[in-house]
Amino acid sequence: MNLNKEFTMNRVLENKEVSTGIYKIKVSGKFKANPGQFYMVRCWEDEPVLSRPISVHNVGKNGDYIEFLYAVVGKGTELISKLNQGDEIKTMGPLGNGFNVEEVKGKKTAIVAGGIGIAPMKYLLSLLKEESIDLYAGFKDLTYAIEDMKNSIKKIYVSTEDGSCGHKGYITEVLDTNKYDLVLCCGPEVMMNKVVKMCKETNTKVYISEEKKMACGIGACLVCTCKTKQGNKRTCKDGPVFCGDDIEI
Repeated sequence: MNLNKEFTMNRVLENKEVSTGIYKIKVSGKFKANPGQFYMVRCWEDEPVLSRPISVHNVGKNGDYIEFLYAVVGKGTELISKLNQGDEIKTMGPLGNGFNVEEVKGKKTAIVAGGIGIAPMKYLLSLLKEESIDLYAGFKDLTYAIEDMKNSIKKIYVSTEDGSCGHKGYITEVLDTNKYDLVLCCGPEVMMNKVVKMCKETNTKVYISEEKKMACGIGACLVCTCKTKQGNKRTCKDGPVFCGDDIEI
């Protein structure tokens, strides 16, 4: 897939808050992506200097729109959250390497997501409707996004730290990696490290989607370097999806 390393101007179709501090934006244009890839996004000229990397939440069947699910965590995402229908937004992508859909086929698979790590899983699940997949989703308190995925999975396990929905505690306390051939994971680093260790104990193949601060998004600046058994790798170019066995924990 060819990378478009120039920003393109698009229009916002919809931008709404789906939970406290969590937004979903729908953008018109011509888009292609593999699940787990991301786009660099910006709606400003000078400040902040850096664009924001946001994973692909969904792509229209004809590629005529893209959706991003994102958390407001700083000035950039706050500016994006204020966009209205018809406003201009710049996107560059798709970037990085995503999940290998072909490897999932025919395997008993668990998708494990923590917080905004749920974002790339909707598009992934939409391409795997015929597979035997369970979703494990952990949140601090309020849940979001899982309602849109119910038709694509076999079973959903939910946890919240405050006990307001599902298991009270962490989603790793619910997960039994013995039940699966493959685990795909995205979320906070501490959660993903725990999942990788669990999978090693049961000899279960695991892939994780790393979340790192990025500057360029195309592998030129080395800001998003992560440590692997093969040496330092660029999360934006070599990832963000890595085999769990390769990551130094």
